[in-house]
Amino acid sequence: MSARHADRRPAIERRAYRTPDWLVDQADLSFQLDRSETRVHARLTVRRNPESNDASAKLVLNGSGLETEAVMVDGRKLSGNDYSVQGETLSLALDGDTAEVETIVRIHPEANTALEGLYAAGDMLLTQCEAEGFRKITWYPDRPDVMATFRVRLEADRKAFPVLLSNGNCIESGELDDGRHYTLWEDPFAKPSYLFAVVAGDLAVLEDQFTTASGRKVELKVWSEPDNLPKLDWAMTSLKQAMAWDEQRFGLEYDLDVYHIVATHDFNMGAMENKSLNIFNARYVLADADTATDADFEAIESVIGHEYFHNWTGNRVTCRDWFQLTLKEGLTVFRDQEFSSDLRSRGVKRIQEVSGLKARQFPEDAGPMAHPVRPERYVEINNFYTSTVYEKGAEVVRMYQTLLGQEGFRKGLELYFERHDGQAVTCDDFLAAMADANDRDLEQFERWYRQTGTPVLRASIRREGGETVLTLAQSLPEHPDNRDIGALMIPFKVGFLDGDNRSLPVTLAGENEAGPETRLLVLDQSESEFRFRDLPDNAVPSLLRDFSAPVKLVFDWSAEELACLAGFDPDPVNRHQAMRRLSERLLDRAIVDGTLPEETDLLEQAWGAVLDDDTIDPALAAELLSLPSENELAQDRDPVDVEGIHRARSELRARLAGALESHLVQRVDALAPTGPWSGDGQETAKRALRNRCLEVLALAGLESGAGRARGQFDSADNMTDRMAALRALVLAGHDGADDALEAFEHRYRDDALVMDKWFAVQAMKPHGDTVEQLSEFRSHPAFRMTNPNKVRAVIGMFAMHNPVAFHRADGAGYRVVGEALNELDELNPQVAARLATAFNRWKAYGDERGSMMKAELEKLAAKPGLSPDVEEIVTAALKPA
Repeated sequence: MSARHADRRPAIERRAYRTPDWLVDQADLSFQLDRSETRVHARLTVRRNPESNDASAKLVLNGSGLETEAVMVDGRKLSGNDYSVQGETLSLALDGDTAEVETIVRIHPEANTALEGLYAAGDMLLTQCEAEGFRKITWYPDRPDVMATFRVRLEADRKAFPVLLSNGNCIESGELDDGRHYTLWEDPFAKPSYLFAVVAGDLAVLEDQFTTASGRKVELKVWSEPDNLPKLDWAMTSLKQAMAWDEQRFGLEYDLDVYHIVATHDFNMGAMENKSLNIFNARYVLADADTATDADFEAIESVIGHEYFHNWTGNRVTCRDWFQLTLKEGLTVFRDQEFSSDLRSRGVKRIQEVSGLKARQFPEDAGPMAHPVRPERYVEINNFYTSTVYEKGAEVVRMYQTLLGQEGFRKGLELYFERHDGQAVTCDDFLAAMADANDRDLEQFERWYRQTGTPVLRASIRREGGETVLTLAQSLPEHPDNRDIGALMIPFKVGFLDGDNRSLPVTLAGENEAGPETRLLVLDQSESEFRFRDLPDNAVPSLLRDFSAPVKLVFDWSAEELACLAGFDPDPVNRHQAMRRLSERLLDRAIVDGTLPEETDLLEQAWGAVLDDDTIDPALAAELLSLPSENELAQDRDPVDVEGIHRARSELRARLAGALESHLVQRVDALAPTGPWSGDGQETAKRALRNRCLEVLALAGLESGAGRARGQFDSADNMTDRMAALRALVLAGHDGADDALEAFEHRYRDDALVMDKWFAVQAMKPHGDTVEQLSEFRSHPAFRMTNPNKVRAVIGMFAMHNPVAFHRADGAGYRVVGEALNELDELNPQVAARLATAFNRWKAYGDERGSMMKAELEKLAAKPGLSPDVEEIVTAALKPA
């Protein structure tokens, strides 16, 4: 369980960092593994840190929930008077500059529902140590800047745990008395404790081999329960693709003899990059056509790549302290984004990245827990594994590449590894490598690591003396962290279209040669003007192409200009953004006025042009034919009109579907499969467009959509089409929805991951008795409150993705989520804290709804023994403006 305190835990400040007084050179660990009680014997070779400012400092070890049997120094057993334990620290004075410190503790994996440290998951035992889980295994200086080599001996009953895995290479194994056996593992690379891992269980393995560019053979092993063996192929394929890509793109080879991936259904996050022994949420490993959607296949490819790329950006070079988390996570997200973009449609992938950032990170920037990509303070570090640190952090890394070019970025990365391989470093070290490798002054760029909230960029255009003048003005939200930061360095890509919808060269005034069609500008002042020559008066500006900086862009396009960009902008991101802006403009009017404006005709025409274009990438078309979600429409509204947003969006969808029904039906029918399922990129794109058109028809209430959805559900040979049809029927409440749900449950009742989809689609249903159904799901045999995937599928999908039901006027949605959070806080505080953010914007939902949301937060705040995880979220949400 998470540590709980009667008094509020004080915030930890970045500025308070001090170098460790003691270092660990070697950690020898011995485990006697058992579900109910595991015994851990740790032997640490420690030495005083020559860089410490305190030559007489005691050795301080971290531990939580440990039953300590013995503490020894250089072979001598200490009495209780020789050391002190306070809270989560054990401290002892050591003579001299080196020592061998041993501890023996008992822990209880089966009772560990928080899924941090060593815990039981089904018939397995496994670990999760990031960020501070290792202290739940043994006493240790559990901080990322203490890096040691590890030797680990695992002993267990062979029948219960025939497979015993840890980091590095297995150097010895053997049989013991009483049906027990052991393995001995050695990792030659120094690592922090958060990268430690153990897995024990009855597992099947898919094996393969990869030959590195230098000719070394690496054994690849993907593990799961025996029944899942046929679903491991795609994970293995994705791993080999990631290894090859990292060699080609960045010249980075794998460095050990073996690479393991282990899948588990009980995991708080997506996956963990433990050195050579990655542990994954099963949803990011298991896949076949019958049980996984195309989106699942893409997510597996991305997450497998992400964790592999951490071998260099996170493991070989790690972060000095947890404030530097984006150093490894933002960088590695960027790397996995580039990996997926090179394998798939770069434009479509970028649209999805930008859409995700705006849907998830922008609200975080505007919420009570807003923080820089490099936070200045935290109470519970688990609360800062956020979209800001990950996705906005990736945008910061992307800006380096935009400013320096792809080759310049690689040069900077190579210098970063040359300087810091085997070290725990900071974001400033990364910036310095980028600057020095390219002989560029990036001092101003550092401000991106300190600013909080989403920067606003206001643009205006005027004609002056035959020139087109673009004015850009930047500003930061009001926040204490933003005082005295000054102007950011913002890369800004711009283009123009003429009256015939053709791209124009963008030439700066004073230049003799015609410029490129996409121009990179750098805004490094609070306000700057950029002058262009040879642009016609009616040139349509395409601003912030490729979303070249994570900012909110404000510019007054006309509806006609947006329609032009939506139809003809060669930049796919801006084409999508124009379609979204046009939709948002119409919806904003409809929410306020109660009816759609005349300009809706322009959106109909833009959608019609996409549907009639046989040359467009079907995956791009699917992205263009999407409306902003209700959550996105609520982001900047105060008060939020829940019913008005739902009504306006439904009305616009119905208007588009009715006007374009024949076009949509034609696309659905023309894109129907002509053979068995294929994971080929073109077939995946076709399914995306077909199912988007089907969704528009069905959710608009048209029988042309409902009938086709029923037929597709019955005939589908893959989960993508089956799930799309089920979703269309259930969310629209069409006849046949209940029969489809029953058939789906009957077919997949024994598949945990697929049942998550069954739960989720019902939790998202905006109509009917969804709130009451949540209580029924709690007693369903496939549901476990101790399983994070199940909780996210039911409580998470309801609270985060069903605004109509969650914000039901009688407050029932708030109460059911509040009750779940109260229970989850006892079981798994990390998951509870993430779900508690659903109440963050309570002040924006009017007096009645707001008071009911606030009441649920206050109930949690008053809970005796509330976990620090949830306490930090609730305290921030309740804090007066």
